[in-house]
Amino acid sequence: MLEQRIQQHFIDSADVKYQAAQALSDPIDSAVQSLLACVTNGSKVLACGAGLSSAQALQFAMMCVAGFERERPELAAIALSADAGWSGSLGQSFEVGAFARQVRALGAAGDVLLVLCVNGDEPALLEAVLAAHERDMSVIALCARDSGAMGGVMRETDVQICVPHERAARVREVHLLILHCLCDGVDTQLLGEQEML
Repeated sequence: MLEQRIQQHFIDSADVKYQAAQALSDPIDSAVQSLLACVTNGSKVLACGAGLSSAQALQFAMMCVAGFERERPELAAIALSADAGWSGSLGQSFEVGAFARQVRALGAAGDVLLVLCVNGDEPALLEAVLAAHERDMSVIALCARDSGAMGGVMRETDVQICVPHERAARVREVHLLILHCLCDGVDTQLLGEQEML
């Protein structure tokens, strides 16, 4: 019985990825173009995520700086801290605006904010998006099917990529694949086509 359950995870994951491939290729392409414009103009990417998605934000920043699947010059990217230390001496809870403070401190016009969330109603992420807009930054938001309030704060020039699923585990699996697509897309635009092995 457990083997069937394990196999079902693989089947469900493959199914949602197949659906996402068809539905999300256009917004992923738009996100690649946004990232490419950012890095070729000498700007940087700030990445953040709520909960477990913060680890994916860190992974994306590392792939930008260290490289994805081939050697290339470093791309400027920073994962914003989701550390509890941001509660700090001001006595504010993290949710009240730690990401927004970091965006205002580190962000500049031409930069891109990459936001990862399963629940599009995370106050810390919504405030980060508003702070990015204050700094004339573009935003790329990876969400679940129901983007929640996130959809309401996005601008026309931003890119929203909504995975066609609600289950957090499946959404995060597709988010990771999207991050790989973004890195590969930028590398392909900068370095040319390379055979996919």
